[in-house]
Parts: sequence; C-alpha cells; structure tokens
Amino acid sequence: MATSTESPSKFKVTPEKQASLPHFAYQQLTCRPKSVTGVNLNGKTAIVTGSNTGVGLETARQLLDLGIRKLVLAIRNETKGAAAVANLTKGREAKHKANIEVWNLDLSVYDSILAFAARAEKELTTLDIAVLNAGICPVTRSFNPHTGHDEVIQVNYLSTALLAIVLLPVIQSKRQNQSGPSRLTIVNSEVSGWTSFSEVVGKNPTPPSILATLDDDDSGKKAVNMIDRMQVSKLLGQFFLSEIAKVVSPSLAVINATSPSLVLETQFNRDRDGTLLYTIGKLAMKKVANTAAVGARMITDAAVNHGEETHGEMLSFQELVPLAPIIYTEEGSKISKKLWDETMTELEFAGVREILATLKS
Repeated sequence: MATSTESPSKFKVTPEKQASLPHFAYQQLTCRPKSVTGVNLNGKTAIVTGSNTGVGLETARQLLDLGIRKLVLAIRNETKGAAAVANLTKGREAKHKANIEVWNLDLSVYDSILAFAARAEKELTTLDIAVLNAGICPVTRSFNPHTGHDEVIQVNYLSTALLAIVLLPVIQSKRQNQSGPSRLTIVNSEVSGWTSFSEVVGKNPTPPSILATLDDDDSGKKAVNMIDRMQVSKLLGQFFLSEIAKVVSPSLAVINATSPSLVLETQFNRDRDGTLLYTIGKLAMKKVANTAAVGARMITDAAVNHGEETHGEMLSFQELVPLAPIIYTEEGSKISKKLWDETMTELEFAGVREILATLKS
C-alpha cells in the first residue's frame, strides 16, 4: 500500500485494523452501545431521511425522547410517512403530534432534493440536526432513468452529497437563531474499508472518469457484485466527507459520519429479503446483530454528542475511528481530489461550487 499522507495516531486502531472483518466481528460481539441520555434538544429542529423504518425510524424516536421541538421525516412515500408518525406518537402526549412532519424526498430525483432544500429554507426557523440516513442495497443492478448513473452510486453517493451541500445555505441562514453549530451526520458503514475499489485503485493510468467507470454497462462482462458496489458507494461517501470538511467550517456545521453496525431490522437490504442466501445469512446473524433501536443509538450519538473533533471523521460503536485505509494514502489523496472535482461538475446545475464558496461560519 502507498505511504500514508497523514498520521492516524489520534485513533485507537490503525486504518488497516479498523477495516478488518475480524475487528468488526469483535466489536459487534463485545460492544454494547449506550443509550443517549443527558442531552436536552428542547427548542431544536431535526431532519432524518429514510425515517419510516429501521434505524431511521428509531433515530427519530430517540430524538423525540431527547425533547426535539420539530422533527421532519424525509420520506419518499408519504403514506408510509403517515404510518411512521402514528408509530412515533403512539403513547406520547398529544403535543408531540404537531412536532412531527412528513416531507417528500426522493433521492433518485435531483429536483426532489432541490425542492426539499427550498422548503427547508422557507419553513424552518432552525436546522440544528440533519441525519442523512437513506440508502439502498439492491440485488440487481439498475441505472437511474434521469441521470444514467448506476442507481446505487446515484442514491448512496451523488444524491446524498447534493442533499448535504444544498442544506448548507439553509444551515447558514438559520445559524443566527441557534446557540451553536448545526450537526450534519451522514450514515455510512464499516464496509467502506472492505472493498478493494478495483475499478479505480491500482489502475495505471487512473481512469479518466471515476463516475463514468462506475457507470460502465457490464453487458458481456462479469456482472457487477452488488454487495461490493454498495461498499464502493459508502467509500465514495467517505472521500466526500474528507473533502467537504476542508471547505465547511465546524463553527457552521459539524459534519461527521457514523455506522449503525450490523442490524437486521432495516429496510436497507429490503431487496434481498426472501432470497435464499439472505435468509440463511439472517438466521446466522440473528444472535450477533443489533436491533434497529440499538443501531440507532450510534446514529443519535454522532448527531448530538461529541464536538469539532468529529468534523470530517467517522464514528463506529460510538468511538472515533479511521476512515478506509485508501484515504490515507498518496493514491487515495489523488482519487479523493479527482472524485471531488467530478462530483462538483456533476452537481454544477445546483450551483454547488458557488454554495460552498459563499459559506460563512
């Protein structure tokens, strides 16, 4: 592996150990994430995407338990959103019902993301917390009908990056109404370090376009491994995290990432439900996987605890950990800058360069 470009000495483990499956298995078996307590969110506003089921729903519930004043459930299907509201308000005082709103957000459609951000600018008084949790892990490959990109890369990376960026002007305009910086937490995963990213890493020369390489049709070639492609999408998210943290001041928004660990009560793998291998895998993992409520503790923790030390960093099992090993290498640094430039070009229609250039703390 190429020489590291920065010291990971602030972490308890090396990037290589953090990315190892045995280490993750040990953490999964021995770590019991603590419930988030002692935090008062009274008067604050939060957005949680993908919040109608699984860890998104449970994160929303935990934010309500901490006294959040206004909670926006960003969901593609508003009927399912209404069911989520009923679930969250059951057994609570009637006043909480008025504090929860369902807003439409479809990460497959850029216009939906822009409309969501415009609504946030118009209707929110503060934006203290934004949890970008929505993601997909399909069984079969598909391409986005609007952009032509691989749908996993579209939803898990490009659209999530766009949402993060277009929420920043909202955060900036509401900052004067808040006592401190906003928290923007991106749900990522330890699997970011499990992919070889062979489409790009080790290629000489580097592909002229990372995104175009990932969009290559696999007709007549070995089919894309969809588990690996999901892992790649999460790795791209870590590259994005490391770059955007250089541009955005933590005095405006602390931007971090976290993982809910291994959770079976989730819609992330909904396309795999019913398949033989996934059914067998679920039986095998049942004794080690966390419930959605326990997994959500790690998301809530990242969104309301810690401080500027997590800006541009990843949390796993409620502790600061290194990003994927490739990110700390010379090759990774080059890939990161190239991917950032490609992402800025892809999202230029939304004025992302101008947004980032005009941000103030």
